[in-house]
Amino acid sequence: MALLPIPNLLRSSSRPSLSQQMTRVGLLLTLLFVSLALLAPLLQSIGLLQNPTEFLDNPPHAAPSLRHWFGTTRLGYDVFSRTIFGTQAALQVVVLATLLSLAIGVPLGMVSGYIGGRLDRVLLFFMDTLYTLPGLLLSVTLAFVVGRGVLNAAIALSISYVPQYFRVVRNHTVSVKTELFIEAAQAMGASTWAILTRYLFLNVVQSVPVLFTLNAADAILTLGGLGFLGLGLPEETPEWGQDLRQALDGLATGGIWWTTLFPGLAMTLMVVGLSLLGEGLNSLINPTQRLRSTEIDVR
Repeated sequence: MALLPIPNLLRSSSRPSLSQQMTRVGLLLTLLFVSLALLAPLLQSIGLLQNPTEFLDNPPHAAPSLRHWFGTTRLGYDVFSRTIFGTQAALQVVVLATLLSLAIGVPLGMVSGYIGGRLDRVLLFFMDTLYTLPGLLLSVTLAFVVGRGVLNAAIALSISYVPQYFRVVRNHTVSVKTELFIEAAQAMGASTWAILTRYLFLNVVQSVPVLFTLNAADAILTLGGLGFLGLGLPEETPEWGQDLRQALDGLATGGIWWTTLFPGLAMTLMVVGLSLLGEGLNSLINPTQRLRSTEIDVR
């Protein structure tokens, strides 16, 4: 009788866990939106997508039909083409913003954690100050200063994510720099640059991919908020938040639901996909959490 649970355990462990299934869903959603962003110009060139900035030939507030799959806006923009090209604009800004914050936060975190002393205290104070500020408020303030545009929006978004990379990498560096292989490298006369790049870097960036995907999901929402406030990309650029702002009048007065449903749904699905992918990467990188989730699934 005591041997009966063993086959059940083996059968349960052979099935993919809930975290693995959610990771696959997140990966599929992310790849779908990346593919749409890359293929949008090609789809436009073969006639499957209209030019998202042209509207004179389209009837205003046309309901979804075979000609306009997602309908048209108050000005006559094709909602389907603007939703697809909005994916391209979102990925451009979000990837650039997260790369900028990564390029600033990771080196500062490594230097601060390894050198320590006054430099570490000053950087900690500055990063903690930035971290306490609401991300959307900080992005809105910077957007007022730098103005509209892809690069300007990326800069406005990246500032709020730098402290996160800094804190994670700095804490890992503080714990890793006391390891024997670091002390051996120091005893052999390795320079600070060599220790940071050869020995520390790969050992302190394990959590960076998780932060990257989660910050990308948050950046999409923040970019949508900036666009909704009229502070994101230029008006002629298709962007989900800006399209939602322009669709409010039709939704309130005439029940024009399609101009808000499809851009909002695209934003939601992209955020969900990146969030699930980030959580899945976290479970893969963190063995303790992966083991705990496996035990829960077996039970």
